[in-house]
Amino acid sequence: MRRAMISRVADSVYWMSRYIERAENVARFVDVNQYLTLDLQVDEELQWNPMLEVSGDRAAFEAQYGGSDQESVIRFLAFDSQNPNSILSSLRSARDNARSVREVISSEAWRQINKMYHMVRSAADSGKVFEDPHSFLDEVKEGCHQVTGVTEATMSHDEAWHFLRLGRMLERADKTSRLLDVKYFLLLPSMDYVGTPYDKIQWAAVLKSASALEMYRKTYRRIDPKQIGRFLIFDNQFPRSIRFCLEAASISLHAISGSPLSTFDNKAERRLGRLCADIDFSDIEEVSQTGMHQYLDGIQIKLNRVGDAIFETYFSLAPAIVDGALHRGDS
Repeated sequence: MRRAMISRVADSVYWMSRYIERAENVARFVDVNQYLTLDLQVDEELQWNPMLEVSGDRAAFEAQYGGSDQESVIRFLAFDSQNPNSILSSLRSARDNARSVREVISSEAWRQINKMYHMVRSAADSGKVFEDPHSFLDEVKEGCHQVTGVTEATMSHDEAWHFLRLGRMLERADKTSRLLDVKYFLLLPSMDYVGTPYDKIQWAAVLKSASALEMYRKTYRRIDPKQIGRFLIFDNQFPRSIRFCLEAASISLHAISGSPLSTFDNKAERRLGRLCADIDFSDIEEVSQTGMHQYLDGIQIKLNRVGDAIFETYFSLAPAIVDGALHRGDS
């Protein structure tokens, strides 16, 4: 295994990319849900609760805010510095990581990340976002896309770039799985809505949240839950499908270690390879029979285990034996 990058640098580059992707995903989810409130006449709390489920922060929100009205949820997901997954917190963490590895990333990438962080912090201080949330969220999305474009165009596609892509693709796969899981498990206020126009509007919103509506319609045309599941999980060409993301992550992981594809040189490659194989040998019919929620929950657990293995392989110091016991060193 090649160890060209020290663990601190690899860790910072990987997490910088994950935090940028996280901020962009939150901005898209919130933006789509805001427009959805114009189409659906349902209780405000029922409409905004799923956003907290997607981010996995419902308990933290309820401890601070109580009821989940639109302004409270947007404030929590966009600006709350106590929420580690808010847009502001994610961009602050991305900026901190980027600043620590400025010798590795391009100056253009640093400037764009720094610019985005200050834009969001200014928006949080001004309080004017709630007059026009869409403009702010659109600026966040465009800024994150610019970071991806700048790193693609101005960085050598070496180890650092592969750690960037690895982080971005694993974060994206996780968020796509959570988005789809929330729809199947939580989104509709009642089973009575299934198959109604409300249901179709919600499914279209799921596709919009994954920036997938136009590409989905090119393939399947009409809104159909099973086909949406097939597209967002198994499509091998759409860049936000789970399968596409995991295959891209696997390519970068092997590029980092130098081992051939379809083999494994470490625990991270073995776990990610097994997850990719699970998806390759599954289909939407099998998923529907076993249960979409159970299947997606399994993917999220396996993604967490891949992340743990990446940390152990690349970001932690070599384990030390102390008093006969195995201990992990500081990363």
